[in-house]
Amino acid sequence: MSEKFAVIGSNSFSGSNFIDYLLNNDIEVTGISRSSEPDPVFLPYKKNNNIPLFKFYQLDLNKDLEKIVNLINEIKPDYIVNFAAQGMVAESWQQPEHWFQTNTLSSVMLHDQLRKCNFLKKYVHVSTPEVYGSCEGLVKENIIYNPSTPYAVSRAAADMSLMSFYKNYGFPVVFTRSANVFGPCQQLYRIIPRTILFFLLKKKLQLHGGGHSARSFIHIKDVADGTLKAARLANPPEIFHFATSKNISIRSLVEMIAKQLNISFEDYVEVVDERPGKDAAYLLDNAKAKEILGWCDKITLEQGIEETIRWIRDNLEILKKQNFDYIHKV
Repeated sequence: MSEKFAVIGSNSFSGSNFIDYLLNNDIEVTGISRSSEPDPVFLPYKKNNNIPLFKFYQLDLNKDLEKIVNLINEIKPDYIVNFAAQGMVAESWQQPEHWFQTNTLSSVMLHDQLRKCNFLKKYVHVSTPEVYGSCEGLVKENIIYNPSTPYAVSRAAADMSLMSFYKNYGFPVVFTRSANVFGPCQQLYRIIPRTILFFLLKKKLQLHGGGHSARSFIHIKDVADGTLKAARLANPPEIFHFATSKNISIRSLVEMIAKQLNISFEDYVEVVDERPGKDAAYLLDNAKAKEILGWCDKITLEQGIEETIRWIRDNLEILKKQNFDYIHKV
């Protein structure tokens, strides 16, 4: 019998790309997301020849928990991969209770139901390096949590709860963390597509804090590959980092994009105040993923930016009509 996956948060950038990756591997997959499917320009799986292997259900983790659990018990997936989370770091200060409702309370309620699913081989919880806070040097998986924003605290709380579920129930959870995933089909408020789109439209780009914070950007296809390997090969409750070894400041990233587009950085970038609670830097150590999963990153930042530029150029008329900014959903 073929493998079956359920992907929670299927409309997210990472979730939709992971579904596309699964379909490329002839895997049957069920997608669950609180919103209806967005414009196909943001859903790479829509062009997949194996789309008949995919079914989508619009269900909200905060409102439809019983329906989600009933669906999972009906389809009995071998693996569940959960990308669903209330994201956005700076915005989490404005109404922190919404972040804790989704990322902590509703997640714990879901996990308490999933632990009873004896058909489940693995539950992959897609976490975030934000739980580590601002760090120096290479960050290993066993570093102590030091979250500095409501978003990060809400994610860390769910992670710790899952660890307790593993210790008490043997719940088959494994964790993945990736730093700054990017690529075609990403939401336009993220730094790489936003920069490309603003430059192509000759709009001023705001650079928070001068762009001095350092980040490691990794292509979504490399993350999807690692996620599938973690589901199949990881032993609970292991944690894996999917990241590159290259660190770059946000300013240097924007300058790189400006150069590729032959745009004047000085003319189209405006420096504004830093966002509250933003971590200065973290570079994830990916040695464990390489050693245990046989994973490695293959797509360079330069290649990924070129690919993302092509996606935006090819879909510019559609993307011009989309929201450029994050819209908070309750």
